[in-house]
Amino acid sequence: MSITPEQSAWFAETFDALVANVGRAVLGKDHVVRLALTAMLAEGHLLLEDAPGTGKTSLAKALAATVQGTHSRIQFTPDLLPSDVTGVTIYDQSSRTFEFHQGPVFASVVLADEINRASPKTQSALLEVMEESKVTVDKVSHPVGRPFMVIATQNPVEQAGTYRLPEAQLDRFLIKTSLGYPDHRSTVEILTGSADRDRTAHLKAKITTGAVADMAVLASTVHTDTAVLDYVARLVEATRADSQTSLGVSVRGAIALVRCAKVWAASQGRGYVIPDDVKLLAEPVLAHRLILDTEAEFAGVTASQVVGRILADVEPPASRVD
Repeated sequence: MSITPEQSAWFAETFDALVANVGRAVLGKDHVVRLALTAMLAEGHLLLEDAPGTGKTSLAKALAATVQGTHSRIQFTPDLLPSDVTGVTIYDQSSRTFEFHQGPVFASVVLADEINRASPKTQSALLEVMEESKVTVDKVSHPVGRPFMVIATQNPVEQAGTYRLPEAQLDRFLIKTSLGYPDHRSTVEILTGSADRDRTAHLKAKITTGAVADMAVLASTVHTDTAVLDYVARLVEATRADSQTSLGVSVRGAIALVRCAKVWAASQGRGYVIPDDVKLLAEPVLAHRLILDTEAEFAGVTASQVVGRILADVEPPASRVD
């Protein structure tokens, strides 16, 4: 059953209210906030990469505060262990049984702050839970519940003390984006309220976790024409055949693009996906999944440039198929 016009209108209205609430803490970044909420409602995970002090943590905290669920923050450091993230089984002498003590990953919204400052071993502790929403410790699986979202922040890999995220880890992030510095007007507004060190502390939840799940289900019913699916397939196939990539976008990446496009369409009050939705989301959804050829990377080519060129080369559909 497809989403109705009334449901589309409600979805768009609610989405705008969430954007406005997060925008009270993250000024002048409406598009990035919309991308972040798209990741949440597509039941995926978000990676924020930028220089220190641009508001990455504020965005993650604002998203968590907007949802009336549990949230936790993990500060990734070089000495952090996998068990510090997932939890550990401890022997209880009084009951003579082993008990599982949950780690901070058991929350509706998990902020993984500066994720690339931890060792690759610790980073990989998130692989299972991000893909399957469960943690396995001592051969026992523990579900983390629904909704579940990891919002990770990272500093550019050129900075000292950082580790590059593994390809498998990057592929599990639905969207990767960056905030950048605010414009002049927003900077002045931030400075005006500089006495308030944490703008997110005053935010009130606008939606329950149950409503987030309902919106995710609604978004999944948005109609996607076969012509649009064909367009997505041609885009990801072009990334694999491109001379400047050694590894293109996986099937998981193609599915991620369709999921995000459905949420974006619903946020615009539409019950169907159009090619422009795919084009707008292609870079934040696909670019971080590409592995560039060594020569291209040495020449200064970026994954975003490759995706942009492919978008220009691959013709979008001009008519519906079904």
